[in-house]
Amino acid sequence: MTAVTAAMVKELRDKTDAGMMDAKNALVECNGDMEAAVDYLRKKGLSKAAKKSGRTAAEGLVAVCAGADNKEASLLEVNAETDFVARNQQFQDFATKAAQLSLTATSVESLASAPYADGKTTQDYLTSLIATIGENMSLRRCAKLSVSEGYVSTYIHNAVAPNLGKIGVLVALESSAPADVLANLGKQLAMHVAAANPQFLDTSSVDPAVAERERNVQRETALASGKPADIVEKMLDGRMRKYFEEVCFTEQAFIMDPETKISAVIEKAAKAAGTAIKLTGFIRYQLGEGIEVEVKDFAAEVASVVNG
Repeated sequence: MTAVTAAMVKELRDKTDAGMMDAKNALVECNGDMEAAVDYLRKKGLSKAAKKSGRTAAEGLVAVCAGADNKEASLLEVNAETDFVARNQQFQDFATKAAQLSLTATSVESLASAPYADGKTTQDYLTSLIATIGENMSLRRCAKLSVSEGYVSTYIHNAVAPNLGKIGVLVALESSAPADVLANLGKQLAMHVAAANPQFLDTSSVDPAVAERERNVQRETALASGKPADIVEKMLDGRMRKYFEEVCFTEQAFIMDPETKISAVIEKAAKAAGTAIKLTGFIRYQLGEGIEVEVKDFAAEVASVVNG
């Protein structure tokens, strides 16, 4: 029996884009015959992934997963081509397990290479899922938040299944307050993040270059209105304060009480708990954000299919 080497597995993966274990098993089944292994994978449908890899995948699911003590949590986006696949049980199961694995991953690349099941990595399993379901899919991004003491809340907006949806949020609170107090506060804050989409944690988190660029825009806008330069400079502080109230989490008006800033909501909760509560971070993923989707002419698309 021909020994299957790592180089052979790599060559077959390059030819078919099949998963590592699928490629190895094909070579074993075909006694090392490369072309036979290619045909074997094609018959199994495991080389179809390569043909689909160029298609835009902007749908799918955002998944959240919290650690056992809620001192850490992860957020994951898995993309597919259509919303239909997001309702597929196999795809949902994959997103749920991949989110669990992302708790110990350091990047989306390390998640992709992490052991998944039956000797397959996460990416290997996703590749086989592409062949089974028939759509391009990808592990797009993942992130984690953790606290040494406190609570990391998770929230899914308009969940399609437990911990799965189109907008996912993590909020980290550092505190010695009881877990139920932090869980309730964290959920409210996470719901606010889902709705208000802050860009920065607080004013000190804003990149100085970003703040200066905004200040220059506000200055030019005011000068264009014909106001004197000395008046414009006096106006800028107020305009920048309004800008920070729009983009900074702690400066935003709480969606459940628009008269109160988020910073004041946290202060009130800390006073009631009798101990300090510090907001240390948040992450918000919205499905498909930033992905450029090609808009096709439907008639032209039909014609291309008819013409082969």
